[in-house]
Amino acid sequence: MFSNLRRAVRRSYRRAVDLSHPVRSPLGSAVVNCIVYREGVRQDGHAHADVGEALRRVRKTGEGFVWVGLHEPSQEELAGLAELLGLHPLAVGDAVQAHQRPKIERYDETLFAVFKTVRYVEHEELTANSEVVETGELMAFAGNDFVITIRHGGRGTLGAVREELEAFPEHLCKGPVAVLHALADHVVDEYVAVTDAVQNDIDAVETMVFSEHGGRGDAGRIYQLKRELLELRRAVAPLGRPLQQLSTLPIPVIPAEMRTYFRDVADHLTRATDQISAYDALLDSILQAHLAQVTVAQNEDMRKITAWAAIIAVPTMVCGVYGMNFEHMPELHWTYGYPLVLGVMVVACFVIHRGFRRNGWL
Repeated sequence: MFSNLRRAVRRSYRRAVDLSHPVRSPLGSAVVNCIVYREGVRQDGHAHADVGEALRRVRKTGEGFVWVGLHEPSQEELAGLAELLGLHPLAVGDAVQAHQRPKIERYDETLFAVFKTVRYVEHEELTANSEVVETGELMAFAGNDFVITIRHGGRGTLGAVREELEAFPEHLCKGPVAVLHALADHVVDEYVAVTDAVQNDIDAVETMVFSEHGGRGDAGRIYQLKRELLELRRAVAPLGRPLQQLSTLPIPVIPAEMRTYFRDVADHLTRATDQISAYDALLDSILQAHLAQVTVAQNEDMRKITAWAAIIAVPTMVCGVYGMNFEHMPELHWTYGYPLVLGVMVVACFVIHRGFRRNGWL
């Protein structure tokens, strides 16, 4: 599969191709790059500020496609491209506003995809306020001879995706749909990587809960991890059905040979979804175990308090008798009365204390 070949090449082969761009490039206020590809090969002499000129070159020869990269375009900036490429107004509005639910929609001969990108936030120790998962947004328009990628947020550059695609011209020559597949594959691979990384935090929380002093642990860590896992689920789960449709339904924009590639991406997404569901169920169990340990710890505390109160009650009672204000005090003038009373109190407290120790109250 293409995704497996890409992973094998990542460490052994690296070409310095388009790895980074400024957020605002000289190509325009929102245009990061505009590249022409023919037969899967990047045309080095055709990096255009004018998307229309690049598109005319492609349509004049009837070969290749244009890949336009945008970063947070405004409505006015995207309006020109929408008119030039015939993009649907509803999709254009979604691309500008962002904060959309992950989806893949078809508008005539154009596919519009919305992906939630995720990134694992490194941290030394999980706390009740730790950010574990950071999300962004990636959108793409894929037509017959063009593909437009739109990023929202400061992270998530597509330089690495472009580099890996250009390392496999035989796949890139399949056209804009190959780019759409590469984007989906890249995003889903990040889902899998983040879910694997989250497992370390879950293991740490589980170890904390079932440690010797687990009942004294902070439940805020567990709640925070569940919130971050919920954010990850919102990014991953909605993409399942659209990918299944791309891999099974006969869509004219998707060649039959490309359905297998999207099926592979859907399988990886299913793995990530299953992992997230399993982690959520595990966190529920960990939370219940923590609450049970807290209850047990509180019961132990109450038993200790009760036991010590019972021990203290004996000398309190004896001293209370001698503190009463009446004329004939018992054994008041006896020489050994005072030490005998103290001895009785000590013995009584010792016997009670030993009894509580045997019963596990102290």
